[in-house]
Amino acid sequence: MKNSLSRRGFIRTAAASSAALAWLNARRGPNVFAANAGKPALLGGTPVHQGGWTAWPQWREEWGEKMLEVYRSRKWFRLSGPQVPEFEKAWAEMLGAKKALAVASGTTSLIISLHVMGVDAGDEVIVSPYTFIATYNAILNRKALPVFADTDPATLTMDPKTIESRITSRTRAIMPVHIYGMPCEMDAINAIAKKHKLAVVEDACQAWLAEYKGRKCGTLGDLGGFSFQESKHIPSGEGGAITSMSEDLIDRCNAFHNCGRSCGNFKGTGFFTRGENYRMTQAQAMLLLQQFNKLKKETVIRQANADHLSAQLGKIPGITPVRLPENSRPSWHLYAFRYDAAGFNGLPRDKFMKALAAEGIPNSSPYREQYFDGLLDEAINSRGYKRLWSAERLKAYRDSFNDLKGNKQACETTVAFTQNILLSDRSAMDEIIEAIRKIQAHSAELVKKA
Repeated sequence: MKNSLSRRGFIRTAAASSAALAWLNARRGPNVFAANAGKPALLGGTPVHQGGWTAWPQWREEWGEKMLEVYRSRKWFRLSGPQVPEFEKAWAEMLGAKKALAVASGTTSLIISLHVMGVDAGDEVIVSPYTFIATYNAILNRKALPVFADTDPATLTMDPKTIESRITSRTRAIMPVHIYGMPCEMDAINAIAKKHKLAVVEDACQAWLAEYKGRKCGTLGDLGGFSFQESKHIPSGEGGAITSMSEDLIDRCNAFHNCGRSCGNFKGTGFFTRGENYRMTQAQAMLLLQQFNKLKKETVIRQANADHLSAQLGKIPGITPVRLPENSRPSWHLYAFRYDAAGFNGLPRDKFMKALAAEGIPNSSPYREQYFDGLLDEAINSRGYKRLWSAERLKAYRDSFNDLKGNKQACETTVAFTQNILLSDRSAMDEIIEAIRKIQAHSAELVKKA
């Protein structure tokens, strides 16, 4: 893939390239590197990366002809053209699912899945707190309670060891979130679900083509939801999909998303059953169909660059790459690592991030403790939730947020890069590594900087 980024040497800030290469080969510590490192940009040095990064979303001129064919056909509605069914068939085949359903968004994929798995008003769903707020909202949409299993800070995903203590007589489902495209420990989660007769709805909205022990995310539970929003690896502005190894479950999803029209083996109570309008358009499906090969190729690039970053960043004191399940391959919607200020002479995370941005490396701390932001307070203080749960239960639920120590740690220590950065060439990855090493080597000076 053509890349417009500037090409810079990995050790161009070193006093001599031969000394830098010797350092690399010998894997010497930060004190050796400090003697040769240039100043961080925040201390008056030259930024390591001075080019841009891959723009997103992307457009290919060759897609235009088929898009115009759809618009000129005047068959834009899901039921009037062939593109949506073609997309569903191809998406299911690519993921190894029995069947797929195209829907309006990733959020609606989760809402539909929860409905089909029987989550109703007054039920509880065990979910990861470390996720985009849409995951919470999908559960609240069903007038159910999102009960948080804690986050394992090492993986940033749901800690299976914290699930069973959250199960009550009202628990109906578990919703693991493959956040940033990193698979959850699904064997342990599925074993708990089977033991307690709970449904499993995978939030795979950031996990296109991610794999866990030879199977794609979205095929590991009862149903899996995906998003094709503009920032996603395969975007159509909005849009989503549901996958399953059960054709009957997808038929039920189809009926609910299509105003309750019966579908396949699911006849409901007649021609119509309960439903909403969560359909995908033909134009969205055509745009997605044309991106399949692009998605496959770019997933390989992201994975290779993430592997390189993890191998090198893990050698830097204070930087810990995320631990992945055995035999898994993430898709890396974001590339995340844990930051420990102790390895940087006490440099606070926000100052580290500022220093990294000054080196031309955009970064963020994606999620905070969102359960304290007011959304859940609004829900549990509503008339409906007070009807469905006792005051004692709602108070205990609210108090339980303080017990999420792992999630608090994850929120306070994570730093991440967006997926488009991983589409750059290897020299750009080396610049990221160089920038972090430079900051680490001069961290004591940065601590003193106001």
